[in-house]
Amino acid sequence: MDKNIESIILKRINRTAENLRKNNMEFHYAATKEDVVGIVENLLNKGDVVTHGGSVTLKQCNIPDLLNSGDYKYIDRSAVSEDKLEQLYRASFSADAYFTSANAITEDGILYNVDGNSNRIAAIAYGPKSVIVVAGYNKIVKNLDEAVMRVKREAAPPNCERLNKATPCYNTGECISIKDNNKGIMCDGCASDDRICCNYLVSAYQRHKNRIKVIIVGETLGY
Repeated sequence: MDKNIESIILKRINRTAENLRKNNMEFHYAATKEDVVGIVENLLNKGDVVTHGGSVTLKQCNIPDLLNSGDYKYIDRSAVSEDKLEQLYRASFSADAYFTSANAITEDGILYNVDGNSNRIAAIAYGPKSVIVVAGYNKIVKNLDEAVMRVKREAAPPNCERLNKATPCYNTGECISIKDNNKGIMCDGCASDDRICCNYLVSAYQRHKNRIKVIIVGETLGY
């Protein structure tokens, strides 16, 4: 990476880190995705009950492989049939650590997440003792307005492509609400049964200090 660009990125990460801490969230920096596993190992205890939401970023950082190493009690969503998923989702609320990425992280220290099934944002808000968020620096945005647009243009469309969901953004590459100059949070006009933007979570100042831990990686990761 160009040194000048890297310097600017690190300044943005540092601003975000400072404000995450002000919002009672613990911050960690990983220069590369290979560094994430070591940080995570220091945040867990052997025998912890662990699980995660669906995430391209977590796979890129080999987090599922770590959780399945035998050192932890892993609630593995990929190992159960469709009819048992709801039971697994409910079990996740009592986990010692829940892993997820974020759809966007604002420079003023706010996490923004949008979900379809909504087990992921439910676990972020309440339940697991610890929530560990792993995100590439590309998820950092200036404010909530940029976070909303990031989901509509950069997160939801490729995720619908990945999950093969028959939504307007799958067909056009961006949220249907954008064509009407809609800058609101809701994806107005999307009435697809496959819609993945159903519930919206803004995580700001936390009453339970350091329950949410954020690892920002100095690489572009996920959607």
